[in-house]
Amino acid sequence: MKYLDEFRDKRLIRKAADKINALKFPGRLKIMEVCGTHTQNFLKFGLRQFLPANLEFIAGPGCPVCVSDQAFVDRALACADNKDTVVLTFGDMLRVPGSSSTLEQKRAEQGNVRIAYSPLDAVFFARANPQTRVVFLAVGFETTAPGIALSVMLAKKQRLKNLFFLSSLKLMPPAMAYLVKDRRLDIDGFLCPGHVSAIIGSRPYAFIPRRYGLGCCISGFEPLDILEGIYMLVRQITDGKPRVANEYARVVKPEGNLRARKIIYRVFKAQDASWRGLGTIPDSGLRLKGEYAQFDAQEEFPVSAKRLAMIRKPTKCRCGDVLKGLINPETCVLFAKSCKPEHPVGPCMVSSEGACNAYYKYR
Repeated sequence: MKYLDEFRDKRLIRKAADKINALKFPGRLKIMEVCGTHTQNFLKFGLRQFLPANLEFIAGPGCPVCVSDQAFVDRALACADNKDTVVLTFGDMLRVPGSSSTLEQKRAEQGNVRIAYSPLDAVFFARANPQTRVVFLAVGFETTAPGIALSVMLAKKQRLKNLFFLSSLKLMPPAMAYLVKDRRLDIDGFLCPGHVSAIIGSRPYAFIPRRYGLGCCISGFEPLDILEGIYMLVRQITDGKPRVANEYARVVKPEGNLRARKIIYRVFKAQDASWRGLGTIPDSGLRLKGEYAQFDAQEEFPVSAKRLAMIRKPTKCRCGDVLKGLINPETCVLFAKSCKPEHPVGPCMVSSEGACNAYYKYR
């Protein structure tokens, strides 16, 4: 199949759902859809109605905006406090709450926070404004990391002295390993993220079935993709043969995108990283290597330990538990009351990839 309409064909969707319902499994199976786009489309297209009641789905930490912790937002706000500095960010970071403010509020107050549509925007802006320090907020998973790495390389080639990158880049496999170890979740299998897998391939997930005996399936994002992915995952669980299946083979290869991976690790190195709601996970983030350290915003804009110590969670917000898969958004007492897309309390309601945002729109 080559075209979008084929993956939304009602007849094929019903057929895929029938295959899932024909699989007999006792008790309850719990599947985590790691990627926020899976959560959005699962609810948007009403796929729950086609599936057996004892098949449970929980959202995971696959929203890059959501897992960027308050310390990162506070660092970005501290950068924007400098009058000779402009902060460039993807639009969905604007409303993510820091300890006491948001980038959107800072933009209204000072006018030095701007939306970027690509990391290259930061390179062009810095080159055009040599007297202004420019900070780009590098947010995302393995999907956005190659483009950001290329922008860093271009900045070095052009010998820019006024461009800096504040990294909140995260790596997905270490986070999945962290989740597997949390016995409260009792996950039976993962619906793995298609975007991330297009870069890293299917092999980095092999430790999950090998070490933990849990099934995995990489899936695309259209309704038929999702249902076929669920079928492939549930089938390996019921057969007792966990492995890494790949429904999204038209995009994802076992080795991934070798060129993109090479670019990432030419510029970045893995380091321990703090995830909102999950805490610090070893080797789960990316930071600039020594030869590119001149572009590291943390070095150029140090933030006092006192300021970071003031970080506090939004009262009663349970975004962290949503990101862990411990609760669904409707369990939070703020959901659809004081926390709505137009007035978000936590980041899970801000981004279009956030679980709270998806539940609010489609449930």
